[in-house]
Amino acid sequence: MQQSEIIAATVQGLGYQFVEANWAAAGLLRVTIDHADASPVTVDDCERVSRQLQYALEVEGLDYQRLEVSSPGLDRLLRTPQDMQRFAGQAVDVHLRMAFQGRKRYRGVLQPAVDGADDAPRYRIVWDDELLAQLQTPRPRPRATAKARPPAPQPPQELCFSLAEVRELRLVPVLDFRGRRT
Repeated sequence: MQQSEIIAATVQGLGYQFVEANWAAAGLLRVTIDHADASPVTVDDCERVSRQLQYALEVEGLDYQRLEVSSPGLDRLLRTPQDMQRFAGQAVDVHLRMAFQGRKRYRGVLQPAVDGADDAPRYRIVWDDELLAQLQTPRPRPRATAKARPPAPQPPQELCFSLAEVRELRLVPVLDFRGRRT
């Protein structure tokens, strides 16, 4: 068994979802876990997994100096079709591998997957000026001397993509401490 498979089996055996394992400098092993449902990962969850992983890694003879178990965080990466399905309807930041219409970075609401021509699922994000204004952090407005006419609203826009075209896809963090709006 490979190192990642041992860690994944241990994490899944405790009823958690294995997200990733990274080996960093100075023997640091970082393991990221999640719940299969929408509930957040707590410190107690991380402690439980950490204790079990210490035993499993010792039995398997895997070399590490320090172990760090954590949740994916508020701005978690979406990597799998299951992640895309689970977080459909949430605001995301998309960073494409190659520029589309002169841009690589987009922000919008993730929509449910549709089947592509080559049977690979296609995803899309949708946005308009009002939605982007809601997703931006408030900034102080400069004082205007004369009343300016508000710009005409733009029609909703969308970007379709596959996971192969994406360099990075992250949830937009919600920092209002009341949870994600549905």
